[in-house]
Amino acid sequence: MASKVTSAVMRKGLRVLGVAIRAEKAVFAAATLSSALYGVMTVASAWALGWATENVVLPAFAEGEVATGTLVLGALLIVGVSLLKALGVAGRRFFAGVMQYRMQARSRREVTRQYLKLPLAWHHRHPTGQLLSNASSDAEAAWAPLAPLPMAVGVVVMLFTAAIALVITDPVLALVGFLIFPAIAVLNLVYQRRLSPLATRAQQLRAEVSEIAHESFDGALVVKTLGREDEETGRFQARAEKLRDANIAVGRVRGLFDPMLEALPTLGVLAVLLVGAGRLESGAISSGVLVQVAYLFTLLAFPIRALGWVLAELPRAVVGYERVQDVLAATGSMEYGAATLRGTAPARLEVRDLDYAYDDFPVLRGVSFEAEPGRTIALVGPTGSGKSTLTQTFVRLVDPAAGAVVVDGVDLREVARGGVSDAVALVPQQTFLFDDTVRGNVALGLPVGDEDVWAALRLAQADGFVSALPSGLDTKVGERGTTLSGGQRQRLALARALVRRPRLLILDDATSSVDPQVEARILYGLRDAAQASTVIVVAYRMATIALADEVVYLEHGSVVDRGSHDLLLARCEGYRNLVTAYEREEAEREALGAEEEEEVSA
Repeated sequence: MASKVTSAVMRKGLRVLGVAIRAEKAVFAAATLSSALYGVMTVASAWALGWATENVVLPAFAEGEVATGTLVLGALLIVGVSLLKALGVAGRRFFAGVMQYRMQARSRREVTRQYLKLPLAWHHRHPTGQLLSNASSDAEAAWAPLAPLPMAVGVVVMLFTAAIALVITDPVLALVGFLIFPAIAVLNLVYQRRLSPLATRAQQLRAEVSEIAHESFDGALVVKTLGREDEETGRFQARAEKLRDANIAVGRVRGLFDPMLEALPTLGVLAVLLVGAGRLESGAISSGVLVQVAYLFTLLAFPIRALGWVLAELPRAVVGYERVQDVLAATGSMEYGAATLRGTAPARLEVRDLDYAYDDFPVLRGVSFEAEPGRTIALVGPTGSGKSTLTQTFVRLVDPAAGAVVVDGVDLREVARGGVSDAVALVPQQTFLFDDTVRGNVALGLPVGDEDVWAALRLAQADGFVSALPSGLDTKVGERGTTLSGGQRQRLALARALVRRPRLLILDDATSSVDPQVEARILYGLRDAAQASTVIVVAYRMATIALADEVVYLEHGSVVDRGSHDLLLARCEGYRNLVTAYEREEAEREALGAEEEEEVSA
């Protein structure tokens, strides 16, 4: 069973190498030629040393002097071969590195592009830590064998050249030396069978450790506020210890077999010296020939290890490559049409019999309503009624299972790539700011001037606090906007959407941290803006809802009622209970705060 697994890993690993070779033919050819030069010069160095021994060293001992021309020729031979050998080493390492890093960069680009193509529903099914691991450690592991690969190819050339040189020099010593190569091959085979499953397990655990680490860091606020530091540390420690044990197991196998692979060529040298001494005594060979053959086997000891390095990296490479390919082969990427959402006037939104489900759990059922151009529609409903999911379909983060979202008569699925974001903007519940300046977070790559940025900030009621910041637009807001309050972050996120002048603006509870009076000014400002938008706002506050032209009330993923705020208060019991409950809760909080203030003042 183990041999079948090892042979399967070997076949897959060779296919992975084949992918890289086909992708980087020229670079691989340059690395291979450089490695071949190194291999040939390694054999040539043994010949040069043997020639120098025969024609320079021994005559010097025997006669006490050597002709100047012979001495210079011997020195030139050794230096010239050494220089060509160094050139081969430099070229092999340089081009092997270029090949490896190019393939790693290509895999990372392909993975991240695929992430952007895949719908949000696919991302919901895959933890962020796993996605980071796919783009980092898996991409790195997939192409790790490329570094020693050219050297391994050069070793094959070296062995072939050395075999010819040995047979020509002395067939008997060559036969003695050749006995070592089958032993090395068998030892390498056993080595890979022991190492392959251990290396595969270690690579999988690396991804799991990355997933847990990212989850813990991303949820640092929850971990700390709930006092879960010890539990999270224990969870991470348990997985990290498994990774440690897996790496130790890999190290033990390598520690056992590496010395044996080092020792075998040395044993070959000893055997050659033992047999060669007898042949030298009988006059069958000269001292130069014995030195040449023994030195050649000494040089072969280290390069032969390169074959083992490639084989040792193949199991990790296969695991990393397959995990990357799983992402690249993922289905569910959205199809796009060629339609555009042209125009500058507020857009008309139609939701037609829309259904959506997470896996087998239905979230939206037959949702239908319209938003006329320039009007403000409030989406209201209890928690879990599908409001946020519905807003995601408006910007085509997800596609409905049935029905359609139509903007200005165009189904969003027929719009060209990038066309939806040209006309529609979403400000989500969870505000995300980059570790950048205010200007960078608002413009976010859009080629707009400071005047446009300030105009968006004024409309979002954010110009006041931005002006008070130490460096104004150039103020760095910190990672995720940690230097700002929740309401300030929300207003910057709103400005980021407004600077794009969307024709349809969706606010998914995007002003929940903003003072109600400021929120009212924002909504009034959106109506009076020079380029007004059709606004869809997910709201909970009665004051916010009352500003809308129409309310769509949802329960359990379906539209229960729609109409003006006053009309729904009068005729829809569920709506009335919901919005008045929010008002009662706010009133109770205000009353409790007033009582606490009175107690403090007393």
